[in-house]
Amino acid sequence: MRSRPLLALLILAPVVFAGLSACSTVKEAIHGPDLAPVGYPAALAPMDQRVIQRDAPIPASANSLWRSGARAFFIDQRAGKVGDILTVQIIIDDSAKTTNTSQSSRTSGVTAGFPHLLGLESSLGKLLPSGFDPANALSTNSKTTSDGAGAVNRAEKISLTIAAVVSAVLPNGNLVIQGTQEVRTNNELRQLTVAGIVRPEDISSSNTIKHTQIAEARISYGGRGDISRVQKTPAGQSLIERFTPF
Repeated sequence: MRSRPLLALLILAPVVFAGLSACSTVKEAIHGPDLAPVGYPAALAPMDQRVIQRDAPIPASANSLWRSGARAFFIDQRAGKVGDILTVQIIIDDSAKTTNTSQSSRTSGVTAGFPHLLGLESSLGKLLPSGFDPANALSTNSKTTSDGAGAVNRAEKISLTIAAVVSAVLPNGNLVIQGTQEVRTNNELRQLTVAGIVRPEDISSSNTIKHTQIAEARISYGGRGDISRVQKTPAGQSLIERFTPF
């Protein structure tokens, strides 16, 4: 009966001693990993899109069917200002395979003695156990062997399309885009999020861009609901697997 409290203590001890420094790790274990913020520049626009007030419509000039600044006719229709929308095509078909093998071996030995030590070797032998030989006072041997092997075989395939909004324009003209798409079926919600930095010249004439042309790209495809909750590892089990020393 004493083994149960001891086992519980061994399981809970790493969590208790982790303290406040492990708060982020506990949050990740319960809620899952968070996407890192886009790193250039340091603090880009938040997920809440900026709302800008549009100026009053400019009336058409005399003897013309078009007003100045109209988004039509021969004007470039590609996204270029805050609030503009462009289409992002996400086509990921990646695979990776890595195999590593390592071996190491080491053998060492040390033998030391002092047959002559200022004439004190005989007196020293009286202080040490019988059978002491000054010529073989110390002898050590050691041998270490290590073998390791690892392999990674990963394949990912995603084909999605999402509309993103220009949330900021950098000083060099590059555009910061971000967009979120949610689809709910019964009690399961699927969410697709994309964010990053694009060059205006990479946007095609149809106002689309590929995910490979997005710098600092952050793409997330997941969901929440009944099915996701059943498939997710329980929080208690996840905490034990993360912090247990065994």
